[in-house]
Amino acid sequence: MALTTPQKDGIKRLLRKKLDEKLVKYERESSSMPFLVKIMQEPSQVAAYSFIHSISTTLGISVYEEMAKIVASTHFDTVETGYDVTGNLSDEENLVITQIMHEYKDKARIANKNAEINEILAVKSTNGTPHTVRADLFLTKGDKEYYIEIKTAKPNIDVFNKSKEKLLTWIALRKKPVTTIIAIPYNPLHPKPYTRFTIQGVLDLDKDLYVAERFWDFLGGPNTYIEILEIFDEIGIEYKTKIQEKIASVAKTKLTFTKEDMQIPSVREPDKTQQYLNNFTEKTNEKI
Repeated sequence: MALTTPQKDGIKRLLRKKLDEKLVKYERESSSMPFLVKIMQEPSQVAAYSFIHSISTTLGISVYEEMAKIVASTHFDTVETGYDVTGNLSDEENLVITQIMHEYKDKARIANKNAEINEILAVKSTNGTPHTVRADLFLTKGDKEYYIEIKTAKPNIDVFNKSKEKLLTWIALRKKPVTTIIAIPYNPLHPKPYTRFTIQGVLDLDKDLYVAERFWDFLGGPNTYIEILEIFDEIGIEYKTKIQEKIASVAKTKLTFTKEDMQIPSVREPDKTQQYLNNFTEKTNEKI
């Protein structure tokens, strides 16, 4: 067993708290989704979709950070979320980091973590200007330091590049070899390997990127990821009825249109068109 009973209970309390808040406080943000309504032809499904998407958003980075803190608590000496990494960054160090990133952009190099560390630390700068770069998760174990950026499952190329630059900057700020990681809580391509085009050439897949099992098992030991999935399954069963009732309520009260509402007037009838749009908006605002 990777997780202790208190750790499991802590994760369960976190999930219950987030779900209870969502079930009580959920309010639809979008007051009109005319294109999706027309395509789906089922306003109730569109309304239900909005709530499901909202739950998915709730189970996002902030929850993963809190879970990571709980999981890592028994395996590391220091565990902090939202940790500000501070230090001085010289012009020379910044130039090296910029050059490395330009070479990635120009496809002039393939990621090699050891080579990057050596290039940055070779500057041996003792001056510079103060910088602060936040890490989602900071860990220590003995004399080893770990700085972790937790990302969504499908970040775009700009997000990856910014995160990669952050990994390099942490090394420059600490002036010594430290472990810097981009963590992705689950693999959206499972059972296939995580091979999004956005990481090709930019990340050292062996040292920069920890996805799904590798991330959670790194924090809590072997089988941690499986035990976390079992916890989510348990909470899902516990909240199944409440969530279904909420979805039914949202679908019933958020979007209801008559057949007349769904009929689009001819473009040759501008007065009717404007009235149709007014009615559509009014009904959507009233129901949502």
